[in-house]
Amino acid sequence: MALPSTFPNDPHAILTPDIRWYPGDAMLDEMGYEKLLPPLVHKIRKGVIKWRERGYAGASETTKALLKYWFDEEHMIPKADGTMFRFQYYFCQREAVESVIWLYEIEQARDPYSLMKYDSSGHISQGMFDEDWTRYVVKMATGAGKTKIMSLLVAWSYFHKRYEEGSDLSTNFLLIAPNIIVLDRLYDDFQGLKIFHQDPVLPENGYEGQNWKDDFQVTLHIQDDIGVLSDTGNIFLTNIHRVFENGSTPSIDDDNTMDYFLGKRPTGKTTDSKTDLGKIIREVPNLVVINDEAHHIHDKNLAWFKSIEDISSQLRLKDSKLSAQFDLSATPKHTNGAMFVQTISDYPLVEAIRQGVVKTPVLPDSASRAKLQERKSDQYSEQYRDYLHLGYLEWRNVKKELSSTGKKPILFVMTDDTQTCDEVGQYYEKNYPELGGKVLVIHTKANGEISEAAGKKAQDELDKLREASRVIDDPASPYEVIVSVMMLREGWDVQNVVSIVGLRPYKAKSKILPEQTLGRGLRRMFRGEPVQEKVSVVGTEAFIQFVESIKSEGVELEYAEMGEKTKPKSPMVIEVDKENPQKDLDEMDIKLPVLTPRIYREYKNLHELDVSEVKTPKLKIHEYTEEEQREIIFKDIDSDKISHSTVLDMSLEPSPQAVIGYFCQLIMRDLRLVGGFDILFGKLKDYITGYLFEKEVDLSDLNVLRNLSDQAATKAIVENFKSAVNALTVHDKGTTEVRDHIQFRKTRPFLVNDQAYVVPKKSIFNKVVGDSHFELEFAAFLDGCDDIVSFIKNSQSTYFKVEYRNADGGIANYYPDFIVKESELDIWVIETKGKADLDVPLKWKRLVDWCKDASAQSGKSIKPLYVLQTEWDKYRPKSFSQLYSTFEKEPEFPEQGNLHGHGTEGA
Repeated sequence: MALPSTFPNDPHAILTPDIRWYPGDAMLDEMGYEKLLPPLVHKIRKGVIKWRERGYAGASETTKALLKYWFDEEHMIPKADGTMFRFQYYFCQREAVESVIWLYEIEQARDPYSLMKYDSSGHISQGMFDEDWTRYVVKMATGAGKTKIMSLLVAWSYFHKRYEEGSDLSTNFLLIAPNIIVLDRLYDDFQGLKIFHQDPVLPENGYEGQNWKDDFQVTLHIQDDIGVLSDTGNIFLTNIHRVFENGSTPSIDDDNTMDYFLGKRPTGKTTDSKTDLGKIIREVPNLVVINDEAHHIHDKNLAWFKSIEDISSQLRLKDSKLSAQFDLSATPKHTNGAMFVQTISDYPLVEAIRQGVVKTPVLPDSASRAKLQERKSDQYSEQYRDYLHLGYLEWRNVKKELSSTGKKPILFVMTDDTQTCDEVGQYYEKNYPELGGKVLVIHTKANGEISEAAGKKAQDELDKLREASRVIDDPASPYEVIVSVMMLREGWDVQNVVSIVGLRPYKAKSKILPEQTLGRGLRRMFRGEPVQEKVSVVGTEAFIQFVESIKSEGVELEYAEMGEKTKPKSPMVIEVDKENPQKDLDEMDIKLPVLTPRIYREYKNLHELDVSEVKTPKLKIHEYTEEEQREIIFKDIDSDKISHSTVLDMSLEPSPQAVIGYFCQLIMRDLRLVGGFDILFGKLKDYITGYLFEKEVDLSDLNVLRNLSDQAATKAIVENFKSAVNALTVHDKGTTEVRDHIQFRKTRPFLVNDQAYVVPKKSIFNKVVGDSHFELEFAAFLDGCDDIVSFIKNSQSTYFKVEYRNADGGIANYYPDFIVKESELDIWVIETKGKADLDVPLKWKRLVDWCKDASAQSGKSIKPLYVLQTEWDKYRPKSFSQLYSTFEKEPEFPEQGNLHGHGTEGA
């Protein structure tokens, strides 16, 4: 079954259990529950969402503080160019962390018997759990951010152990990778504890009364490079074979150097190690184990499982225990396809694709597939020439489209064996001159792990191969094509794969899953950009059928025309049209002044707020039952969805401070106030106590606190106080000056979704897109005007904005739709609208003032123009002079209207 139409596209939106992907009863009967759904997840989701809605009731203060900081606070992160962006964890990451914490701390379901009560399949038995310690498995689609979940779980365990008396968690962590390549990837994030400081993992000192950053004293140890163990905390980052007790070290002199290259699970302890990591791990007082790519632990007889079991046993001999084992994988499945029963959280690929967290796989449509033939030839590359060429064309189309972005697209080819692998690599280099010296050939075994078929190789050659495969995304790397046997399994999770060619039959005995195959190309290239990304998947019928089998897991594959003259499967790039000889960019460029803001906020005035002057509805006090008083629920004033709630234990005294603090933080967030919490808190307390209701109230009365959670009270407090604060603190200077200039010719290439566009003659950009059909139609009109020099379709990517005071009295940014150059000294700023909303008159008034200021400061004539669609449809001007003579009059605005305009806003 497909996802329901109500499933949100926003990856940050809270997902309720009723809208999550479900295969349908027919498919469950055909394939079996255990192969399609983790049996524990549904009931855990239901428990977690109720716990979240109740304000994490029952959790320790440490846990509440961390969850609040991670998921409720706003995080502004600096970018390399000096600007800031709003960071927010995906909901799938939040849900995974919450599920672990809820089970461990609230439900205390820390053994197989306790977990069995969450079974929805009715088929779980205690014998299906191999371990007798706490083990949770998180199923997370490839590219959805497992490493971020690891960092949050480490921080939670660490601070819980330090701050909560009697905590069973740990400040020591064993992070296990399945091979050297994954280890290198994790090391990039954990080196110097980078992920804890670059991401908002550690709250600021003083947050909720703790010195989080000062107290996070953790020593990182890599492989056998063990320093002095810290009493305050240690992270041991290693691949699994370093934890084993017996055996020998893989060597460059081995006949099969695969173990040496990849770091596969050998049978033993390293003999060349200066330090026995396994021994040290078994000597720490407590430990949390975190496994990346944990689907390797699929058999209790594997050395991987035995090693963790041994760690648990030796900790028990010291009257301690393994605090917990957290496993993360996109495919936590046994060799028979059944899910690990320990899976407690699931973000399937179907949901990740719908929300744009990963790329969308695109397969050739039937017409394109019909053109592909397997040729009769002894040469493998000749036999599959059509497939290799189509994969190349899809890669080339994207490379051409993205050439100005600084990103390097990668073509990924999977073949039969080492001989055909070499042949395909040579075929590409010989037949496509642009690929000369750009094909990286990597041999792998049938299970996707590295194999060196030629036997012994020089150490420097192996090191170069490993490094080349690790940094292939880097534009400095010469390689643009990877050819491998079968597939590269874990570690080669490159972001830039845009085309996959599969030439293997993919028989069931290979134990490779479709998601592992697609996983090499699912990671996004443009993270943080609001555009859809795609990966073309080409291959033999057997390969395509294998990929299509993932539909049983709800994945919605796209089908599209592929080949020489087809559209690239990528976002569209808008850029200055530098290669067009028909355009005189110097003449067409438009130079606008950047003015210092007239509208500004004076924070120091906040203490002058007179709460007796704040608008108040004088609400009635509703009498709630004692049970209703104990459940205080705050709902979003616009959507009526629960945003914050708490259930008070009968032994607890009501806390008006928490309720007032909630309103205070909400108002400060909406107004983007950077200070003044204490002042605002006191003003809110006085307002609620003496003015909000029909009579003065006592905030220690639980019934009063329950009344405050009613939507009428919430709306009155938030909206009236925001208006009062804005009226007091937002001012218009009345003057301005030129701070800088915008030259649109300097605009960097930017991405938009693949959509309808105009190829303009009178714009410096290669394409013009619109937020509506009207905008696109208006752009085409401007392009046909002989009486203008040029025009620009403005957006957040072109950076021309005007600050204004919005309908709430706050400050927002307004991006006018078009800028038109009539002559060097005559510029028009044009706003096009469907229907006007409450902010449109305010934007227009501010734009009129801005144009007057800009004209006075620049010596140019910069004039505003407002074009309403209904009037446009009525008059249909034929030239620009007709346009401004028709619309130059002052527009008349209705008192109210619906938002159908297309100017972009931002705070």
